[in-house]
Amino acid sequence: MNYPLISEYIEAIKSAEENFEELSYLRPVLGEDGLPVMTSGNLAVVFKMKDEQNGKYYAVKCFTKEQEGRAEAYCEIAKELENVSSPYLTSIRYLDKELFVDTDQTTETEFPVLLMDWVEGKTLDKYLRENLDDKYALEMLAYRFSQLAQWLIPQPFAHGDLKPDNIIVREDCTLVLVDYDGMYVPAMKGQQSRELGSPDFRHPSRTEETFDEHIDDFSIASILLSLKTIALKPSLLMEFGTTDKLLFTESDYRNLSECKLLDALKLLMPDTELATLYALFILAAAQGSLSQVSFSIFNLSRPDRSQYEEENLSTEVTNEDIANAWIDKYGVKYSQDKKRLLRAPENIISYSIYNGTKVICNDAFNNCRDLASIFIPQSVSLIGIYTFIGCENLTNIHIPDSVTSIGEFAFVACSGLTSIHIPDSVTSIGEAAFCSCSGLTSIHIPDSVTSIAEHAFDGCKSLTSIHIPDSVTSIGKCAFIGCKNLTSIHIPDSVTSIAEHAFDGCKKLTSIHIPDSVTSIGDFAFAACYGLTSIHIPVNMTSIENFAFSGCTNLATIFIPYGTRTKFEEMLWEYKDKLKET
Repeated sequence: MNYPLISEYIEAIKSAEENFEELSYLRPVLGEDGLPVMTSGNLAVVFKMKDEQNGKYYAVKCFTKEQEGRAEAYCEIAKELENVSSPYLTSIRYLDKELFVDTDQTTETEFPVLLMDWVEGKTLDKYLRENLDDKYALEMLAYRFSQLAQWLIPQPFAHGDLKPDNIIVREDCTLVLVDYDGMYVPAMKGQQSRELGSPDFRHPSRTEETFDEHIDDFSIASILLSLKTIALKPSLLMEFGTTDKLLFTESDYRNLSECKLLDALKLLMPDTELATLYALFILAAAQGSLSQVSFSIFNLSRPDRSQYEEENLSTEVTNEDIANAWIDKYGVKYSQDKKRLLRAPENIISYSIYNGTKVICNDAFNNCRDLASIFIPQSVSLIGIYTFIGCENLTNIHIPDSVTSIGEFAFVACSGLTSIHIPDSVTSIGEAAFCSCSGLTSIHIPDSVTSIAEHAFDGCKSLTSIHIPDSVTSIGKCAFIGCKNLTSIHIPDSVTSIAEHAFDGCKKLTSIHIPDSVTSIGDFAFAACYGLTSIHIPVNMTSIENFAFSGCTNLATIFIPYGTRTKFEEMLWEYKDKLKET
């Protein structure tokens, strides 16, 4: 039997009240272009219709190609589903000779339609790609599909063509299956399947004879494994997926030993749920079904939204924060969730920060001059700017290895500090973080730090020695200016630049090794280093800026390699009688 063209169906639907037999109460929903809203596939076109009496929307499916046994199959499917109450399915009704169509394709004028409830939403594939940056949405999608799987696997029927285009995510994010052309119901036992489903989601050995309640098992295993994998590592969808599939392809199924995706999955195996789904997928691939497996294995744990909501970990304190603050018995103010310490009273003397706090905010202990000791728990990861500025009686502080960042001016003028250990977790030390810590005699800088910021140890006049780790590549402006008791310093081969005034005023520095990796020395970098008697400039040096060694009154020997651009003629003139020729 031949069927009308889509264009001919459109004309018939436009005058639905005249062309429908029983469904004359339906009217087409029109799009912005004035045409009926519709979607088309390989075998049919679906129109969005509205019941003008009650406002309910329906989908009317009109067929464009012949499919053997369609009428009988849909009658059996409708009868089976009539007593099935599930949010995963929509009601269907097959009406033969329902729609009159004026067509040139056949002498027939009356054609069957399938009436279904209209499902508002997006296909699973579209929803997935629109939410790749929302980990909670991805985890919930996998969880909801696992619930669908638990319901569908033990049913006596099967969908027959499970794929993302046939799974709709409603506006409330619940799932519903559509397109029942390939469905199996018990009344069809012994028949051949009318269609085999998409090759990228069906078992590779499935044939027309493979037609029972287990034809969805492999598809479910493949889809659920893909959804869980994408939830754990969304980038894999961009690497392996296309718009018409998730992660696996038909060729993957036929040769799993060569499947590159499985290699990527091995890195995710520490996740126990993914490991279980991986095992189910391999079992389904080997056996063709999961008839021997308890459907409860498909159950994934429901994700906790709070774990995926973006936390407010800002170090900045707003008026709203203060107005809504939770205040402990010492008068210290926290955010309502106690994740951020906002402010401490200036008269506080000793304090233990609430365990669970993640951020010590800007100015939290600013000018708490009487603060002598403080305990920072392992939960803290950020120390804001100006946090302990002016805490002159603070003699010791332990920074836990949970801290990753120390803000600008964090410990300025903590003159009572004598030593400090920066844990390996810290990757950045802010500008002037320890400026004017005049009592600081030693400090440990971990290998995790890659740069020493401007004024980081400015005015640490009691600091005698410091070891700069091999991870540091640059020493910032005025980093050690005024460290007048600094006698030795190790500059590793990783450092490529020494900024202006970096060691200005380090009067007791008697010798320094500048490694070959350094290519530039800034203005006044070693000015007033009275103790320096000789300096060797490495051969890779490209520039030495103005007054780099100004005031080095005991400097007697300096080696400057050929080709180095210099701007310190004033210094050379000042010491022209003392410097040895090189």
